[in-house]
Amino acid sequence: MSEPVSRQPAATPHTGVRLAEARGKWVLLATVLSSGMAMLDGTVVNVVLPELGRDLGASMADLQWVVNAYTLTLAGFILLGGSLGDRYGRRKVFLIGVVWFALASALCGLAPNAPTLIAARALQGIGGALLTPGSLSLIQASFVKDDRAKAVGAWSGLGGVAGAVGPFLGGGLADTIGWRSVFFLNIPLAAVVIWVTTKHVPESRDPKAHGRFDVLGAAVVALGLVALTYLLTEAPAGTASPVVLVIAGVVGVGSMLAFVLVERRRSAGHGPDPLVPLQLFANRQFTAINLVTLIVYAAMGVVMFLLVMHLQVVSGYGPTVAGSAMIPVTVLMLLLSAKAGDLASKIGPRRPITVGLLLAAAGLLLALRIGPQTSGWTGYLTDVLPAVLVFGMGLSAMVAPLTATVLASADDRHAGAASGVNNAVARTGNLLAVAAVPPAVGLVGDALNNPQEFDSGFSAAMIVSAAMIALGAVLTVLLVRDPDSVGTKRSKPLSRSHCAVNAPPLEPEPEPEPDRQQT
Repeated sequence: MSEPVSRQPAATPHTGVRLAEARGKWVLLATVLSSGMAMLDGTVVNVVLPELGRDLGASMADLQWVVNAYTLTLAGFILLGGSLGDRYGRRKVFLIGVVWFALASALCGLAPNAPTLIAARALQGIGGALLTPGSLSLIQASFVKDDRAKAVGAWSGLGGVAGAVGPFLGGGLADTIGWRSVFFLNIPLAAVVIWVTTKHVPESRDPKAHGRFDVLGAAVVALGLVALTYLLTEAPAGTASPVVLVIAGVVGVGSMLAFVLVERRRSAGHGPDPLVPLQLFANRQFTAINLVTLIVYAAMGVVMFLLVMHLQVVSGYGPTVAGSAMIPVTVLMLLLSAKAGDLASKIGPRRPITVGLLLAAAGLLLALRIGPQTSGWTGYLTDVLPAVLVFGMGLSAMVAPLTATVLASADDRHAGAASGVNNAVARTGNLLAVAAVPPAVGLVGDALNNPQEFDSGFSAAMIVSAAMIALGAVLTVLLVRDPDSVGTKRSKPLSRSHCAVNAPPLEPEPEPEPDRQQT
């Protein structure tokens, strides 16, 4: 794919804005609202799944695709989305992503049936892949160097508020207006982001970005994820013919092998820059921590998909109360993840990650107490709250050290790529587990309308998820090593906080870029 010829307008030097300035606050507002939109869709949709399932006559497999169609396109194209912004202008690509996301949200809200909603969710994921990397890169490109850390911290903290409020807001909208309103909510938010970005956010691009995009790599990995997701979702349900399933398996595995071959060739300097620089995996620490990420975020995806539905289908809670069940987890992560990052810098990441994972697994075993007898505030306090508190303390101890280990295992020039790969690995684990685990434990067909069947499947899924997280702890002990520089000042800043429980590991603060241009 040849690079298009574009006429660049006259440029003036851009020295950056201050966070204390009015323009700096506008930039922060645009980035927080945009990432908040994407985050809301990762939380509120799970809250309204029972209602939209009943309204559209959707099966459990349909509900899995409602969640996975968004994650699939987001995971498949998010690395390419960041490259587009660097090349053609971060503000331009960001705005395209926001408009795309808003239009797809409108299609979701208007969907007359499950297949239409699934297709619209896939389109929504493409919009998310354009705007999600843009929100953080706009902070890097817009603010002066001294203010970037504060801006990233504010972005992360305010994003955490969105993550905490989202499920409660989604549940309230579902209770009062209906499930379609959670998608229509994105439209006025997008309008504000577009206005603020157009008026107040400077344009920037990477003057060093050149060459062609790795479109083949993005297409091959997306095809592989689609085929594997279809196979894992439909095979246990028995709704697809064996021939179709075999074809899906061959295409999925073949595409992933082809992706490795394509990226190996790209990494050797043939063709466009690779989406995934394979030399990163020459570092055993990087490979180990990404393996842990894949397994742990897979388990987390299952929990986020099933818990809120279980509270509504089995325990009889309304969408508002069920949607607020995970708020303590997000609050704990906002309060404790920075402290966990500091602790890991002193004693090394292996112990905090291991202890955190074991606590998270214990929290999921406590969730086995949630059932038909869990009702009202008494049931919430005795059955739901202990589980989410222990689970949240575990995640708080684990996430920041995990992210810091990813960054520390790559050299400075590959820090952004390392974080991007870790994000993609986390989303892929989430995607494949949500496809595979529910049908494997019997949550198929009409389980949404059968509380006893759903309760049995939920219990099995929590045991499977706890086992996966415990496996992550074992792999951490065996494969992750504390660096020799424990207790000394590090050369690279750590990602010290986390925006929300459903989000993948945070991006690092990018390195400053010379000669940014404003148009």
